[in-house]
Amino acid sequence: MDVLRLLLISLIISSASAANNGDKVTLEIYYESLCPYCSNLIVNYLYKLFDSDLISITDLKLIPYGNAKIKPNGTIVCQHGEYECILNTVEACAIDAWPDVNVYFPFVYCVEKLIYQHNYTYWETCFEKVGLDPSPVLDCYNGERGKELELGYAAVTNALQPPHRYVPWVTVDGQPLYDDYRDFVSYICKAYKGTATPSACSESSLGLIRKVKMNLINSLYGEETFKSVLFRMGSAIVSWLQRYKQVASS
Repeated sequence: MDVLRLLLISLIISSASAANNGDKVTLEIYYESLCPYCSNLIVNYLYKLFDSDLISITDLKLIPYGNAKIKPNGTIVCQHGEYECILNTVEACAIDAWPDVNVYFPFVYCVEKLIYQHNYTYWETCFEKVGLDPSPVLDCYNGERGKELELGYAAVTNALQPPHRYVPWVTVDGQPLYDDYRDFVSYICKAYKGTATPSACSESSLGLIRKVKMNLINSLYGEETFKSVLFRMGSAIVSWLQRYKQVASS
């Protein structure tokens, strides 16, 4: 089933009608391979780009570095240990070897799916699953190129403004989404300035997203509790405005 899904993703990507590069919205995902929140985003959310025509207006960039640090001797130390550094470099090498999102994303998705399932030591099976020659990635990882790529991703990550606070750190056209990163679809649709609006950006689709978010809030806080929170917030704002007017007029 996983193999079929990977092939389906690849076919959907390939058949998506491409928008002009100048019209595309840049979606950047700053992540680290063994971060559970990162694998959850890639496996359970990011694939939505390819289940619809949204990829046709999106310039997706994956930056596998995250919260890693560089020691004075140039060694990279990863938050979740040595194996995370290995897989960060493997995914960086895949992106470098196959820069077309049509090719590299199914591989990254496969690796992250294994991570999500706690089977990441079997990551090399992904080459066969997606039908790719492992040589370019393994040569990159075992040579100097892999280290160069990770140092480059380190520079890009450390240059973020505002700096990233955690991972995954998601930006749309350079603007961070903070904790709302799972709702990247609506941000992409809002940022898109082209004329070929994909169906994923229709009012009905975005309305469904908003409905799901409201249902989630209600499930967490309860409908009445959430309404009372809104009421208290509104009352506090009105009270503050009244005090402000009194001070301004005195």
